[in-house]
Amino acid sequence: MKRRDFLKNAALGGAATAALATPAIAQDKREWKMVTAWPKNLPGPGVAAQMLADRITTLSGGRIEVKLYAAGELVPGNGVFDAVSEGTAELYHAVPAYWGSKSKGILLFGSQPFGLRADEQFGWLAHGGGQALYDEIYARFGLKPFLCGNSGPQWQGWFRGEINSVDDLKGLRFRTTGLASEMCARIGMAVQAMGGRDMFQALQSGALDAGEFIGPWTDSALGFQQVAKNYYWPGVGEPSSAEECAVNAKVYEELPDDLKAAVSLACESLYNPVWTEYTTKHALALEKLVAEEGVQVKKLPDDVIVALGNAAGEVMAELRESDDELVRRIVESFLAYRKSVAGYMVYADNGQMNARAMDYNY
Repeated sequence: MKRRDFLKNAALGGAATAALATPAIAQDKREWKMVTAWPKNLPGPGVAAQMLADRITTLSGGRIEVKLYAAGELVPGNGVFDAVSEGTAELYHAVPAYWGSKSKGILLFGSQPFGLRADEQFGWLAHGGGQALYDEIYARFGLKPFLCGNSGPQWQGWFRGEINSVDDLKGLRFRTTGLASEMCARIGMAVQAMGGRDMFQALQSGALDAGEFIGPWTDSALGFQQVAKNYYWPGVGEPSSAEECAVNAKVYEELPDDLKAAVSLACESLYNPVWTEYTTKHALALEKLVAEEGVQVKKLPDDVIVALGNAAGEVMAELRESDDELVRRIVESFLAYRKSVAGYMVYADNGQMNARAMDYNY
């Protein structure tokens, strides 16, 4: 563990201890409903949502008691944004990639084709001016947003057939979401949006030719390996996918400062644990998929990756010309941060990963 990470974790632990030491005051107790975009305890996001509900309750000393409602229990999974905006529930757990119909600018806070890794995504918000823009655009809808986890690199997905060229993608019925949808559509894919369970049924029936959801841990729990055996990487549509918590802004502003801090700390302190759990369990799940399920792990051809990259560039160029001045500011902030860290990563993480992959005795 790096020294700065140790010091940060120690600070978080101290803050958590202070929050835990705060006695619950009966007349100051709040009961919050958390609605989520996930089935209950779905490996990955469903598990993370419950962790967040429990952590807010704990760090608030029980003064905020959060009860989780899975997708469909109180509102549909795709309805959680509106439910919290309108005050039907106090907070939700989902991903920004689901809210493009509200504003294209929101999509950049979750994932970007050929964009930021999980650590870079958090870095943009915490140190590159992203959080202020995140707050500004969600304030339009009466929400206060926080990042609270990340899946890490997602996969290009499950394909019933093989992909050998860009032509193989034209007309392909494909499930994805967010800005990746626009990237894929630009090279002729027939993009469809749906939840994970619906994606399984569509692949099984032949209504879909391919689709991506998250990665090996979550994907195997949904059973995609039963209906498609070709598992393609890299997932250039979502180099990472941030999970978010959004709280009704009026409810949040009415909190005393210590409870605001408890909610913020609960979200921030889960980002790395959620991300690293995904990484660990994705790796274990992939081994099992290959060894026991007959899954074929395949790399997208380079010309396909380049075509997708060019399409992603077209999407970004269009966003830079948005009629919405705030969206333009979000895009410029993202692009500036991406350029800076991408230049550095050539020598840092990219260099280390390339060195580790070389052939030597270890």
